[in-house]
Amino acid sequence: MIEIDIPGFGTLELRNLVCDFNGTLAQDGALQDNARTRLPKLSERLRLYVVTGDTFGTARAELGGIDCDVVVLPGEGQAAAKARFVAGLGAGHVVAIGNGRNDRLMLESSALGIGVCGGEGVAAETIAACDVVVPDIGAALDLLLETKRLVASLRG
Repeated sequence: MIEIDIPGFGTLELRNLVCDFNGTLAQDGALQDNARTRLPKLSERLRLYVVTGDTFGTARAELGGIDCDVVVLPGEGQAAAKARFVAGLGAGHVVAIGNGRNDRLMLESSALGIGVCGGEGVAAETIAACDVVVPDIGAALDLLLETKRLVASLRG
């Protein structure tokens, strides 16, 4: 668990990390190095889930060796399916990371929603659903490893 007290925002008691794969953890189906090095560290404190449409069909292979659950969703209704997945975990203890339009509902419903504006960009609707937006997945994961960065960004 990661506990963070953010003045004016509240106390976060995070137990689960839910990430999108393509555009968030990966680009063009390949897991980004800055995710590969940070996810194992986070798996010591959070339960990791990757919820994806798996556009390139590479998520399971790319995430091999990382302690996480990979959930591949059908093409239709992904936004609602991701939000239901977060709700099933107990949204109040979830940090979600994503970039696509289909990530907006899970980001909005999570205790903490982090948007990643990587090579694919981030959907405008998704930005509005985020608590914070960062330039890449390394920066997103570092917010959870170095939590005072979140305090600096989100305090009231």
